[in-house]
Amino acid sequence: MPRRVDRGAPARTREDRARTLAALGDPTRLGIMDLLAVQDLSPDALAAALEVPGNLLAHHLKVLEGAGLIRRVASRNDRRRTYVQAVDDAMAGLLPAAGGLTAPRVVFVCTHNSARSVLADALWRSASDVPSASAGTQPAEAINPGARRAAARHGLTIAQAAPAAMADVVRPDDLLVSVCDAVNEELGSVGNSRIHWSVPDPAAVGTAAAFDAAIEELRDRVAHLAPRVTC
Repeated sequence: MPRRVDRGAPARTREDRARTLAALGDPTRLGIMDLLAVQDLSPDALAAALEVPGNLLAHHLKVLEGAGLIRRVASRNDRRRTYVQAVDDAMAGLLPAAGGLTAPRVVFVCTHNSARSVLADALWRSASDVPSASAGTQPAEAINPGARRAAARHGLTIAQAAPAAMADVVRPDDLLVSVCDAVNEELGSVGNSRIHWSVPDPAAVGTAAAFDAAIEELRDRVAHLAPRVTC
């Protein structure tokens, strides 16, 4: 399933523009869209970041969802949890670009560091001059063969020879990008700046199509984030 609904260019008609701008005509709803520019967040995380009660946040999310600006997806780790995602290009041309981020290095993290995180790292290296790495909370013994084959199909180079543990890779000033819901839900005590992408695990399916879909989703995510990160 694609990460976001492709609506094409928004605001093609006055009616579209009016509906989108009306939905954005509230400081809290603008704040939600700012936060979702490069990451997925749970409703609880949004409520905490914006300092609004849950019932009020639910109203704002309903308005944004009705305008086609966001969608909700279930956590692949705990189906009781949901994440909120921005719809691709839904605000193109309506608002200024999101503010920049500064970090000496970006580290992509998933549980086993054998597929999503190494593919994200490979994509990042082809899109940004900011150094990058990848790691896992429970690193596997080897890079998933499906990930290696998919990287070859897409002309990507997986830099590391084997999965690595977060404790051996992550530095205090790294920007962490979790590409696994399980990891995001386990990293509460980590002090690093963090961004989360709710990406389905292609290894759970195991097909070439699943790995290709993961690469395309990660490519889109990297394309959104890379211009906003500088050393």
